[in-house]
Amino acid sequence: MPLRRLFLLLILLISLAGCQPQAENPPLLPETEPVAALNPPRGGTATYTPFQPLLPSLTPPHTPSPVPTLTPISSQTPVPTQPPIITLLFTGVIVPARCVQAAIDERNDADYVYDEVRELISGADLAIGTLNTTLSDYPAHTGCVFTYLLVSDSRSAYAMERAGFDAMSVATNHIKNCGMSNCGDRAFLETLENLRLANILPVGAGENLAEAVQPLVVTVQGVRFGIVSLGEIESTTFAGEDTPGIAVLTEDSLRQAIEAAREVSDVVIAMPHWGPEESHVPNYNQRALAQVAVDAGADLVVGNHTHVVQAVQTIQGVDVFYGLGNFVFDQDWDLAHQQGVILVVSFQGTQYLGYELIPTHVDGDGTVHLAGPQEAAQILQYITDASALIK
Repeated sequence: MPLRRLFLLLILLISLAGCQPQAENPPLLPETEPVAALNPPRGGTATYTPFQPLLPSLTPPHTPSPVPTLTPISSQTPVPTQPPIITLLFTGVIVPARCVQAAIDERNDADYVYDEVRELISGADLAIGTLNTTLSDYPAHTGCVFTYLLVSDSRSAYAMERAGFDAMSVATNHIKNCGMSNCGDRAFLETLENLRLANILPVGAGENLAEAVQPLVVTVQGVRFGIVSLGEIESTTFAGEDTPGIAVLTEDSLRQAIEAAREVSDVVIAMPHWGPEESHVPNYNQRALAQVAVDAGADLVVGNHTHVVQAVQTIQGVDVFYGLGNFVFDQDWDLAHQQGVILVVSFQGTQYLGYELIPTHVDGDGTVHLAGPQEAAQILQYITDASALIK
């Protein structure tokens, strides 16, 4: 072939090679090395599977929200709670005898006595009265006459239960009255039994001295209230080592009773039956015994017997109520003997919060009323004046 033709053919071939079309779009992802398959066939040649790239997402990638850290409920600190408020209620002397018993007999009903104060008594967590008569169906009733023989029957025990009483201080001077030469201790022991049958706990008396001095421990909202009751007025009522009766009130016996109660109680309450009748001002002996009670560890002292309201005194931070007057009795010959106070004290747990005095008036048939404004002010003034004299 002539050299000229060969040269032209070479130029044509070079031109054609430079005019080949190029890819319009470059690949989105670079090619990657092929990945070797795992576990090739025994004795064979490994085969390869080329990597297949994922198509690109049409939306921007989403960043998930962080997962919150939760605190288990059990690890949270519990909110502290305050102990509940506990209310204790005390009354003056209860004597549904003589004219009161005559009215009960006439009506065949002992409940009327408490109709106007039932809600107040039953509203307390623990209601405690002071009983100064026998509650036995054995002795004959005296009728509405003046006598120092104070007897009543079992109907009054159940009336007190329905009124809301939980316990009764019975270390009192008329608690063994019977009026029959052959009665002995029958009316006394039946009184304790009738109270228990009516779900009212007696304190301050028993079949012997050891039983009489035992504290009554009542648990309310987890707090153990220990109550001791002792009397000093009538020696024929005192218990002996082997004879029934009440716990005798002396400085030594009061100290020992409170110390024994302290061992089994959170709050100790002393209920002495003491002092001369008719006087709003406690005498020297009452005040000396009050000091003994406080020194021995009493947290509260609630006395009775005098049939009129007496002073209130605070000794070393402990409130002493010397006498709450008459609550149920027929002594209507003067206004002072128809007057009394209901004492309501409050505790939060074992902490003493304070007290309230609610003045009362009792009719000759035993009906108890809340005193009206004028009489209530008079009753509280008696207590204020008497209290000022012993400070």
